[in-house]
Amino acid sequence: MASKASSSPANPSPRAARTRAALIAAGFELLVERPIDAIPIDDVVAKAGVAKGSFFNHFADKQDFANAIATEVRLEVEALITKANDGVANPVERIAGGMRVAAEFAMAQPKRSAVLLRSQGSSTARAHPLNRGVVGDFEAACQQGLLRPEAQQSGVLYWLGLCQAIMTNIVERRPSRDDANRRLAEMLVLGLTGLGIDAAEATRLARLKA
Repeated sequence: MASKASSSPANPSPRAARTRAALIAAGFELLVERPIDAIPIDDVVAKAGVAKGSFFNHFADKQDFANAIATEVRLEVEALITKANDGVANPVERIAGGMRVAAEFAMAQPKRSAVLLRSQGSSTARAHPLNRGVVGDFEAACQQGLLRPEAQQSGVLYWLGLCQAIMTNIVERRPSRDDANRRLAEMLVLGLTGLGIDAAEATRLARLKA
């Protein structure tokens, strides 16, 4: 089946913009309930109230659709991380701050977090545009000799995996804030020491507030 690229035109018509917004909104609702592989396109267009052909005017396939939805949520998280890390020079503290924000987002926005986690796509790839910030922090930390050598190539994957794991745990278990904060502190200590950070420094960073 022929399909158009997922990127929207620079100046879409009002009708096209409304259709895409309706599809994205429908996708958010459906992805809260089940993964993209279990969602027929017929369900998406029915919930959006648009013709099936309209789906392929905006998205190449279901995975492209899921990636577009995940990108919207990931951009929210990245904006919060950027704000939390504003003025923070220490790259390791910035790395820790990213996990702290991710956990806080999962506590405050469990449904949007569930959608993100169910449609991650290639978001753990170093080359993914949304990983530019964390890649930069890891490169700076490695250049300063703050992390163990293995973090040069695998640190970003390791850290993003930990962030996804704690978000998943919070979304699935819905712990109290005290329990979630306790788990976050433990994950930060384990994660940072795994990167080669001294245990005392890791504990200090785990106690910092966003």
